[in-house]
Amino acid sequence: MAFLAARLDRVKPSPTIAVTNRARELKAAGNDVIGLGAGEPDFDTPDNVVEAAIAAIRAGFTKYTAVDGTPELKEAICAKFQRDNGLDYGIEQINVGVGGKQVLYNALMATLNDSDEVVIPTPYWVSYPDMVLLAGGTPVFAETSDRSGFKLAPETLEAAITPRTKWVILNSPSNPSGAAYDREELKALTEVLVRHPDVWVMTDDMYEKITYDNFVFTTPAQIEPALYERTLTINGVSKAYAMTGWRIGYAGGPVELIKAMAKIQSQSTTNPTSISQAAAVEALNGDQSFLAARNAAFRKRRDLVVGMLNEAEGLTCRTPEGAFYVYPNCAGVTGKTTPDGTAITDSETFANYLLDSVGVAVVPGSAFGLDPYFRISYATSDAVLEDACGRIQRASAALG
Repeated sequence: MAFLAARLDRVKPSPTIAVTNRARELKAAGNDVIGLGAGEPDFDTPDNVVEAAIAAIRAGFTKYTAVDGTPELKEAICAKFQRDNGLDYGIEQINVGVGGKQVLYNALMATLNDSDEVVIPTPYWVSYPDMVLLAGGTPVFAETSDRSGFKLAPETLEAAITPRTKWVILNSPSNPSGAAYDREELKALTEVLVRHPDVWVMTDDMYEKITYDNFVFTTPAQIEPALYERTLTINGVSKAYAMTGWRIGYAGGPVELIKAMAKIQSQSTTNPTSISQAAAVEALNGDQSFLAARNAAFRKRRDLVVGMLNEAEGLTCRTPEGAFYVYPNCAGVTGKTTPDGTAITDSETFANYLLDSVGVAVVPGSAFGLDPYFRISYATSDAVLEDACGRIQRASAALG
């Protein structure tokens, strides 16, 4: 359609949302479908956070706020960064957006010029490349695999950096793989970045609070102080506090960059919802003890899913360090055929086969830039996961 902007040709709709929507449509039509595509906790927002939002409404806190966050929320974010990460930020170094996605998008829009490159490890969260493209930049992919634990090797990062590199995006724990860098692994990457003083670091720490097996989370600016002035540390309340619908993300970074991001935001959404900001203050400042119990539930689900997938013919699945996703390898089923004679050629045909044959919706690895894999979200009940993985086992066994 000639009326539409040419920039739309650079991007595609979110594949994860597409899978979730298709599963919902099939369910609504009466089909027995289990959707494992959604990237959000199945837990409710904690009661104290909900009550803080209700109190804000009753107090009339329903007007516009500062464009990129209230002073109260920025102060809570500064306290969080100091408490959890040992990072010192003033409120002038904090940006609050309508979810972590907007914070990422604003940063890219504020900094990228034509021909600028952004290094993105694969597999990646589906939105990174498209946001780079919308901002006029060029995504450069640095590949990992399950053999490396889906973690970027220092030499791979070094090879991906060119004179045109503006940003490197790091996501730990990762969506879609659940992989998380320990201190030593992250230090090896920061040593590379220190050698490239014109390269900035964008770190997506959204799953910081969801880790297992005594894993100790660290973030680049914490590991390497020399990177502090060129790192944007991004986080939010969506995953840890089960607040996906509240839409609050935030970042800490250099003042000049934060001001530029606020300028972009002032001409798009303006402030995040006042009520959500009040709730986020309570989330960050309030009782954190519930996190341990929720992580224990997630860990149990992880172990169930990994165990059952590794028993499925042709599938292998590594155990992730965090988040609530697994990223199984389906190379062992490619080249096989379904009972109706359809060839399984890649993760997309396998995902379609799972949905059509046993009613399990997963996201193919092509959406995340690395095949032959697929993503499963285990943010649902043990019973549902056991049913879904049993169906996957039967579907895999039926391939010839």
